[in-house]
Formats: sequence, C-alpha cells, structure tokens
Amino acid sequence: MMKILKGVCIGSGYFSQFHFEAWQRMDNVKIVAVCDFSLEKAKLSADKYSLGNSYTHVEEMLKTERPDFIDIITPPESHFELCKLAVKYKVHVICQKPFGGSLETAEAIVNLFKDGAVRLMVHENFRFQPWHREIKKLINTGIIGDKIHTINFRLRTGDGWAEDAYLDRQPYFRTMSKLLMYETGVHFIDTFRFLGGEVESVYARLRNLNKNIAGEDLAWVHFDFSSGAFGMLDANRFNENTAEDPRLTFGVMLVEGNKGTIRLHSDGSISLQLLGAKEEKYVYAYSKNNFSGDCVFETQRHFVSGIINKQEFETEGAEYLKNLRIQDAVYASSEKNKVIKI
Repeated sequence: MMKILKGVCIGSGYFSQFHFEAWQRMDNVKIVAVCDFSLEKAKLSADKYSLGNSYTHVEEMLKTERPDFIDIITPPESHFELCKLAVKYKVHVICQKPFGGSLETAEAIVNLFKDGAVRLMVHENFRFQPWHREIKKLINTGIIGDKIHTINFRLRTGDGWAEDAYLDRQPYFRTMSKLLMYETGVHFIDTFRFLGGEVESVYARLRNLNKNIAGEDLAWVHFDFSSGAFGMLDANRFNENTAEDPRLTFGVMLVEGNKGTIRLHSDGSISLQLLGAKEEKYVYAYSKNNFSGDCVFETQRHFVSGIINKQEFETEGAEYLKNLRIQDAVYASSEKNKVIKI
C-alpha cells in the first residue's frame, strides 16, 4: 500500500501558489491545512487548491492536524520560531529561501534538527529545473571532457527598471538592503555547486542600478572551484532580454570542457558543440508547467521521497549552509573589493 504523508502549509503569499498546485498533483501527499496571518487568505488558498482547513495560529494547527511535515512558505524572519515549533511537535520541515535571513540564524535553525528525530530540507528549487538536471547528466557522462573549464550564467529578468519595480508581485523587494544575491543569486550559488562542485573563493562587484529600490540589482561574481574550474555569474534585474518568458530559465548558461561546450538557451533547450564539430541540438523532454520547468514539483517530490525512503535530501539544512557562507563571502568581497576565500 502506498504511504500517504499528511502535510500542512504556512504562508499564502505570491509564491505559495506554486507550492499548492504542486502538492495537489502528488498521489502520496495530502495537504490538510493552510495557515496565514490572514484567515481570509488562508481560506482562499485552501478553497482554490482543495487543501483542507484554514488557521491563523500555527501551534493550534499542529496540535489539531498532527501532520507528518510542514511546508514553510513565509518570510525568513519567521523561520526560526516556526522550525522550533516543528521540532517540538516532531514534524519534518521543507522551508523556503532566503533561509533564516542570516547565516547565524540559519545555523541556529539547523542546530534544532541535530538529533535527527525530524528532518529539514531547504526548498532550493533551481537545481531541480530540468535543464540543470540534464546538464549535470551530460557533464557526468564526460561528453564535453573530463575537465570543466568554465561555467557561465547570464541573467536578465528585466523586471526591475521601472519606478514602481516589484510593486505588482513582490513589493518587499523594494526595501530589502540586500536584494539580487540574497533573493535570486543564491539560487545560482547552489546551481553552480550542483554542476561544478565546491567553491574555494569568490570575487564580486555589486551595484544598485534602480535608485527607487534599496538593494543591489546587479552582480558580477567570479567563482573559483576546488576542481580548478572558473565560474561567472553575470546578473542584473534591471536590463531586459529577448526571451519570450524571461522567468523560464532566468537566463542562458555556457559550460565549457576540454572536449566541447554545453549551451542552455532561454527557451529551455540545450545544445552541444564538441571541439571541431558543429553545434547540435540536444533532445530531451521538459515541462513548462507550474514554475520554471516544474521545478517546484520536483523539489517537493524529492523531499517526500527522502522522508518515505529515509534518504538524504540534496539540500539538507546543514548542506545548504555552504551556500549561505558563499553568499556572505560575495557581499564581503564587493564591500572590500578583494577575493574572499570560503
């Protein structure tokens, strides 16, 4: 008989819609409740996605529903207290990023789970985008060689140039003192580690282009990998690109090795060019469902599989701290204009 996990969700903000829709498609999950400061918002979400009961108090929900896991879809300043409650009630956690709000808080959260009675996974979904999974497979086959030279990603979302930038979807972006690397760039720190291995040092230049917002919206970050490869994240939220859907892949990627090149294009397609040969399209299947290649569904499915099969999560809380240490190094590098070792 299939094991069905009972879950609850906390938070009904903008991104929660992608979580709810993905949970709804899983045969081995039943979401029994949604909690939000606004009972009206919680009820709207619960009704729209058939998610059961609605609450405004987390502890009441945990006492009443007795779930197997909590999906935390709330701002980072709430994560520590919510994770404390999860541990108290012996409930597994999948938690959205930015995780904890700071490295120190994230470390304290991870420490709550140190005895292993319940487990913590960070909802880091970019590594679960189908093109990144496929590129990882191609790297592992050695098709572009046994030595990766460079990994480059160019991101242009084009949603941050107007005077009223972000007001329509995520207005809190406007007042964040750290924006691009904290909110978006950390995805690529994780993706670069997924594809290229551990990072030894970084050199970064960050700038604020739109003076109507508080934080940085441009980042040039150089990564030195332990393997000897280089990485480059060239990102800004100000300028536009020509993609039909800029938020599908969020940009384009180039992976170069000693036998050839892998290219990710903005429509999700991948091409291969071996040294001395013409570029050819690489055929694989991917979905445009939900968010960015259905990566939310795949992230949540990985979490559920890890619980049921007692397997490690790729983005286990303790493992995710490596991304936050690199993120802090990026900000320190820009501030001090120097290379920072991790």
